Amino acid sequence: MYILKPVYPAFYKFLEGDEMKTFDHIGIVTPEPHEGESWVEFSQVWVTNPRLHPQRIEYIRPKTMPQVDPSNVGLWKLWRLPHVAYRVDDLNAALEGEEIVFGPFEPGDFARVAFIHKDGIVVEYLEYTRLDTWFGQSTPWRPAGPYNP
Repeated sequence: MYILKPVYPAFYKFLEGDEMKTFDHIGIVTPEPHEGESWVEFSQVWVTNPRLHPQRIEYIRPKTMPQVDPSNVGLWKLWRLPHVAYRVDDLNAALEGEEIVFGPFEPGDFARVAFIHKDGIVVEYLEYTRLDTWFGQSTPWRPAGPYNP
């Protein structure tokens, strides 16, 4: 059962089981470079900072587009379709019983992440260890909406 709690326009928290999840961003795979990209060694991608995008978009540009067999549905979708990302307090607890398609791993010194295939889409869970930076950039986490430093 999902319980949506409006907290801020375009920003939601929901309770699924015992785990509270908070909307973080939408991830979109692209072949085009974008300003302000950061390199993620584990996944071999460049990513933008979704905290700087007014709609909380993270652009993901693979060094080389992975060739994934479409029968591996979750992983195939990860590299072909947008994903939604939620902040969680306990990544291990959030992953219990889920179909993990990538991770968990640490993209930087600020978070642990994993991607799951759930309800027909790819979902990213992030357990932040620091909410004040993104790949060394001082961009404190805040609710979705226009960025006002």
